[in-house]
Amino acid sequence: MNPGHSGVIAQTIQLALAPVFVLVAIGNIMNILTTRLGRIVDRSRALQSQHAETTGREHDLVVIEIRYVDRRIHLIGRALLLLVVSGLAIGVTVGSLFIGEMAGLELRNLTGITFFGAIALLMIALVYLLLETRIAARSLRLPQGLLELERDIPHQQ
Repeated sequence: MNPGHSGVIAQTIQLALAPVFVLVAIGNIMNILTTRLGRIVDRSRALQSQHAETTGREHDLVVIEIRYVDRRIHLIGRALLLLVVSGLAIGVTVGSLFIGEMAGLELRNLTGITFFGAIALLMIALVYLLLETRIAARSLRLPQGLLELERDIPHQQ
């Protein structure tokens, strides 16, 4: 191995750092999503037991919330799938950088396409996360009666 070759490897490692940071971000987002998914699954189990024990309007409210929970699970599942595929595309990006340099192959197009694909998948996954959080916020609205908006309550300092 000559000194010039090790310089190329060092440059390739530096070039590969950006995709690796994206991979770290993907992992962090996946961690957030799996935590959210765990909480949603816990809530779905509680709702399933309430489903059998409720009737009338109370039962209708349980069914509505179960539908919200089902949609949230679906969105998080899609987001996680997209993030996994995005992470794999980042791996191909980094691999193509090294293979291209080590074998002297022209893989810039492959590298660019896989990196762009990974970022596109990441952005779509973030849209799914946004949709899921919007559904969560919509389903957690407090009933107006509990807010007692007609009352003037002094603010605490």
